[in-house]
Amino acid sequence: MYNRKGLNIRDEINKLPPIRKEWIYIGFLCVMAVWILSSGFFTVDADEVGIVQRFGKYVRSVEPGLHLKIPFGVETVEKPKVQRVFKSEFGFRTEKAGVHTQYSLIDYSNESLMLTGDLNTADVEWIVQYKINDPVKYLFNVRNVTETLSDVSEAVMRQVVGDRSVDEVIVLSRQEIETEAQRLTQELLDYYGTGLNIITIKLQDVNPPKPVQAAFNEVNEARQEKERIINEALEAYNKVIPQAKGQAEQVIRQAEGYATNRINRAKGDAERFLDVWHEYNKAKDVTRRRLYLETMLEIMPKFENIYIVDEDQKGFLPLLELSKKGVTK
Repeated sequence: MYNRKGLNIRDEINKLPPIRKEWIYIGFLCVMAVWILSSGFFTVDADEVGIVQRFGKYVRSVEPGLHLKIPFGVETVEKPKVQRVFKSEFGFRTEKAGVHTQYSLIDYSNESLMLTGDLNTADVEWIVQYKINDPVKYLFNVRNVTETLSDVSEAVMRQVVGDRSVDEVIVLSRQEIETEAQRLTQELLDYYGTGLNIITIKLQDVNPPKPVQAAFNEVNEARQEKERIINEALEAYNKVIPQAKGQAEQVIRQAEGYATNRINRAKGDAERFLDVWHEYNKAKDVTRRRLYLETMLEIMPKFENIYIVDEDQKGFLPLLELSKKGVTK
């Protein structure tokens, strides 16, 4: 066998120095050392926890950083991400998140279509956000934790929705449904020992089935119109009633003031009368004259013509006639 230069390859190989066995041993030892080092050291990232198993049995947990384990497959490491928040979607799937989120066109109505307590149907879409709370339970208690979470969440949501009317599910009680679903889901996951902690359960789109959406929208519009009219009536009520109450209060205060004034005046007149009566008893003649004069002073200015007549005067009427004629002139 010859190469391109016409040289015999075998002759060229024979000219090379023989390979020493020490070099083979050294190379083997180097390979073994590299393999031992690569299988004996491992790194745990900041959002992970290292779960070390020896022949498949849990031995210890290690924090983030560089660690050593027994090589040759005696000890293996699982690294669940305990700091990451995971999300499960029900009734829909997100293919690409971002400013313009893209959703899968596959129909997931088998998850979202539910029967409400008043025997109506609602299309309920929701998400579950959770974290790995106990990595040991997460890895060893349940065979398929994600599938268990999906089954538990779907069963709980159907139970919660089934206890409420369609109006409560779609409009009125969304917050209550989320809170109760989160509580019941967490209780079941703890019962099964999944090691998961539910962060939140959020309802997304909750709608009636497509065949009745148009009718349901009309009902909602009528309900909104009703609420608008009620609010306008309440606004008018709140405007008129306080004004009427203020006017009534004003009239009451005026009446109370008038009553107080009349009472005080009556008390003053009574006290004045009593004082006069006491003085009259002390000096009847003087008091009678004083009362007469005071009365005359009060009423005399109100007369236009005053006639002073002698008691013995006779033929008084002709004098009055002359006076009237004199006035007419």
